Amino acid sequence: MSGENGSPKPRGTGQPAKRNKPRRAVVRLERVPLWRRVIVGLRSRSAGWGLLIAVGFAGLLTLLAVVTAEHPKLQVGRVMDETRAVRAGVQVLDEPETEKQRQLARGATSRVYIADQAVLSELGRGLSSLPLSVADAASLEEVDPVVVERFELTAEALASLKLAADDPAGWESRVTRLMQLMVRKPLLDQVTYQRALREGSHSQIELRFEQSPPVLVERDAVMNLGGSDTLTDELTSMSRRAGFSPAVRPVIVAAMTAENRPTFGYDEATTAEAQNAAETAVEPVRTMFPAGATIFRRGEKLTLAQLDLFVAERTAFAQSQQGWVIWGHRCGQMGAVAGFIIAASAYIAAFAPRIRRNPARLAGLGGVLAAAGAIAWVGVIVSPNLSPLLTTAPIVFAAIVLRVAYDARLALAMGALLTVLVAVPLGQPIATASIPIAGLAAAVWALGGIRDRRAILAASGWSAVAMLLASAGAGLVTRPLSPEVLREVAADALASGFGGMLAGGVTLFILPVLERGFDIVTGMTLIELRDPKQPLLRELQQRAPGTYNHSLNVASIAETAADSIGADSLLTYVGALYHDIGKMNKPEYFVENQSGGGNKHDKLSPAMSLLVIVGHVKDGAEMAREGGLPRELIHFIEGHHGTTLVEYFYERARRQAAEDEEDGLTDADFPDEVEYRYPGPRPRTREVAILMLADAVESATRALPEPTPARIDQLVRALAHKRLMDGQFDECALTLRELRTMSDSIAKTVTSIYHGRISYPSGEKPSDGKASDAQPAAGRGTGVG
Repeated sequence: MSGENGSPKPRGTGQPAKRNKPRRAVVRLERVPLWRRVIVGLRSRSAGWGLLIAVGFAGLLTLLAVVTAEHPKLQVGRVMDETRAVRAGVQVLDEPETEKQRQLARGATSRVYIADQAVLSELGRGLSSLPLSVADAASLEEVDPVVVERFELTAEALASLKLAADDPAGWESRVTRLMQLMVRKPLLDQVTYQRALREGSHSQIELRFEQSPPVLVERDAVMNLGGSDTLTDELTSMSRRAGFSPAVRPVIVAAMTAENRPTFGYDEATTAEAQNAAETAVEPVRTMFPAGATIFRRGEKLTLAQLDLFVAERTAFAQSQQGWVIWGHRCGQMGAVAGFIIAASAYIAAFAPRIRRNPARLAGLGGVLAAAGAIAWVGVIVSPNLSPLLTTAPIVFAAIVLRVAYDARLALAMGALLTVLVAVPLGQPIATASIPIAGLAAAVWALGGIRDRRAILAASGWSAVAMLLASAGAGLVTRPLSPEVLREVAADALASGFGGMLAGGVTLFILPVLERGFDIVTGMTLIELRDPKQPLLRELQQRAPGTYNHSLNVASIAETAADSIGADSLLTYVGALYHDIGKMNKPEYFVENQSGGGNKHDKLSPAMSLLVIVGHVKDGAEMAREGGLPRELIHFIEGHHGTTLVEYFYERARRQAAEDEEDGLTDADFPDEVEYRYPGPRPRTREVAILMLADAVESATRALPEPTPARIDQLVRALAHKRLMDGQFDECALTLRELRTMSDSIAKTVTSIYHGRISYPSGEKPSDGKASDAQPAAGRGTGVG
């Protein structure tokens, strides 16, 4: 116990050597040189685990830091804060120009049209047989009216056709020439015709036949089957060129358009294949940027082309550097991570013994810090536009977790170190790195005991306000001011503020997981456990009502004492409620549950009574573990008696041994004091030490015949001094000043509970009508337990 004078313990009160050794060891250690203390510390088992954990997390963080530092983290459309120039000449692929050339190549590719051989053959046969179909008609009236109407036949045309029937070879030759012209002048339906003229920039089209090689013709050679006037003129011209007489030409045109069927069709698949081949054949267009050329300027909005140039320049510059230069930069990142690990390890070794001695806690702390850094780095790489959120929320979340799990000092230190570590690979300026520091500081300051959800929400709210203001200030200081930049600064500030709220919301959501993972208990859980409807408390009320009332009194006394020295009053109160639950197994053996009749210990030997009394500690711890109580509360059960002496049965055993000495027993047969002590452990926290004293005072006060304030105060001082001299407070951080303060508080509280009563004459009643308050205090039995 801090503040103890180190005086030896009176004989028969325990093991003085074991209490004095640690203090002498500390004195000797302070005289040892620092380097030797470091060597001694590194040889410990916890140091070995700590070194292994540190190396593992250092490797992971180094890899992430190097990848983050070498990855571009710019956002298209954001105003740049600095001017960047090309350091080494680089050729950059001009994607827009390359795409433009590819589209031109696709447009210039000739469209493919397939000849409809059936239509052409049928058209040729019809024209060849036309003279023979009218050769027998002497006049126009003898020709079928349908034929006359279909072919627009006139008397003059009939006469010409009859002459052609006499010269079949000449007619056939003219038909052949006409068909040769037709295969080079595609007749298309209206939709295909419009598509052929409007799509693409090609000047020629490709005509394909079944057994003939393809033919390239001008694109405007196509004819529109739906354009009657234009088509008539074109077919008439073709008939003239084929050698048909003027009288027959209208008949030829009518015959060719009678079926209204196109002679060619568009081959979309073959055309697309040709266009793809033409596009693939286009060489990528590259632009040369010499050294010194500007990539982007401060105050400019970043474009996609500038981002491509920036990435290409980084790659080219890295390739132009020697290997040792690249690894030098990487070693710098490794040094930053190593500095973070060393600083964090030194802090933990100096100020966090709970973590230093527990490898699981070390791993948990390292996991939280590594996860926060990884989320920030990977998130910025994947989504640079979310950088204001991703570089603040994980750090604030880690700080809140450490504040909930441990204390404010550790949370502030680890949060500040983590902020610096995250900022180095991202290249953030000091002003930007101050944003998460402001947020985590506000959160840690506002987050005290977590007794309800509002505590976390309030802490996250303060964190959000702090980061919003810090982000706005940093943006106004470091960025080129313009209307566009002001909008970005406002958006960044809102994103940072949202990061603080998000960190608090995530913490609130996973709080039960944090409690289990870090083996902690928060105020919210304690408030739930203090509910009288909890299964263990309800069972205690039913099976041992006297013990339950005793626990309530002890809880009230201990809570006030904890407040007086700044200890955790809520934890103390709840621990006091559960400290005696082990008495439920044998409630009738404890005086507060005895309602008259004989004392069961009268029929037992002192050794057997000792087993019953001491057993309630072990039974209570087992019940607590089965009931799922946190480990911190189990220590209240195990340590509220510490290693104190069960004086009543010890003295009873000595009296029996003294009586038996007359029958020939020697001094060696007397009971040893160690055998009649509780197994411990002694209190390791101030809260359990408070409970130990409050429990002893409450039990002893119930046995006082006249509990006046002076007697109660004397009793409290005597019991506090007795526990102090017995070494029960040696393992907790309780000072002599705090012991005196909490003794004063306990004396006042107990006096208010067991205040003196006015004795009324026989037959008179109290004026308030409460006769029970005037009853004299009855005997309390042995006071055991």
